[in-house]
Amino acid sequence: MLKAVILIGGPQKGTRFRPLSFEVPKPLFPVAGVPMIQHHIEACAQVPGMQEILLIGFYQPDEPLTQFLEAAQQEFNLPVRYLQEFAPLGTGGGLYHFRDQILAGSPEAFFVLNADVCSDFPLSAMLEAHRRQRHPFLLLGTTANRTQSLNYGCIVENPQTHEVLHYVEKPSTFISDIINCGIYLFSPEALKPLRDVFQRNQQDGQL
Repeated sequence: MLKAVILIGGPQKGTRFRPLSFEVPKPLFPVAGVPMIQHHIEACAQVPGMQEILLIGFYQPDEPLTQFLEAAQQEFNLPVRYLQEFAPLGTGGGLYHFRDQILAGSPEAFFVLNADVCSDFPLSAMLEAHRRQRHPFLLLGTTANRTQSLNYGCIVENPQTHEVLHYVEKPSTFISDIINCGIYLFSPEALKPLRDVFQRNQQDGQL
């Protein structure tokens, strides 16, 4: 059993798309004739064993978003649910906050996709790689030139094993030409480090 999580952000994001983003939530911007996140949902629905798709963000569940979710469920014959954050929680915060709903039913693994990425979504290939050599966390990378790489998370990998040795988000100087695509595959145990960080932050707050 598999699940997918699509991180859709919220209304104070998408500033580069203004004034368009005043009228339409960024996840529903049309790309190739359909709302942006429909490409994500379609790719997830094609993975064998996919049981549920969750959207996490802090948009108000207004009529356009609600209508889109209802239409997507009918088209792809899958549960597609929106989980609204009480405040912007960030990538890890949203996953940790809704961990019980993500892990309900004991999925083998779950995909996490940023809503604002355009890709051919090689999800089945990622799942095959995960099953061949199981790691708690798998992320999709691609290459960029030195200038482009400064705008993305940069990955330094072990060239033999492809394990991540070092990661820097939007570095000020050149780190690597391998960048993060914003598409991940998690094992359930990958949420444990998020729990540890959350508990440590709570303790720091109490101190």
